[in-house]
Amino acid sequence: MPKLQDSGKARAADMKPCSWLVVLGLSCFLALTSGCLLVAAGAGAAAGAGAYAYVRGELKATLDAPFDRAWRACHAALKELNFPVTKQEKDALEAVVVARTAADKKVSIKLVKLTNNATEVRIRVGTFGDEALSQHILGKIKARL
Repeated sequence: MPKLQDSGKARAADMKPCSWLVVLGLSCFLALTSGCLLVAAGAGAAAGAGAYAYVRGELKATLDAPFDRAWRACHAALKELNFPVTKQEKDALEAVVVARTAADKKVSIKLVKLTNNATEVRIRVGTFGDEALSQHILGKIKARL
């Protein structure tokens, strides 16, 4: 039985090794999953408000626009920004546009048809992402819807 100190609590040295493993395991689990849960909850709550989520270098938003209108808005935004398109692919449900900035950063924009009046857009700038430029591109796309 563990010895009690004046405060009435067991000393850490008296805890069984199994108890330490449980505490360590729970701590690791909470540390690794709490951020993901917050991002998922925030993204889900914000999706209806036209907000965006920026995770791992990629900006993701839902546009209140049909797929083809989002496609045209994407091209108009890139043209205004003077980002030449180097690659584009499109079918009835998905589209990808790749462009380059003046600093030769790769800009990838992916569109996914969600419904007849909603399109998901994903924007990545460079290898690791650039949140400020991604937001700017999203703003230009939204202005053309």
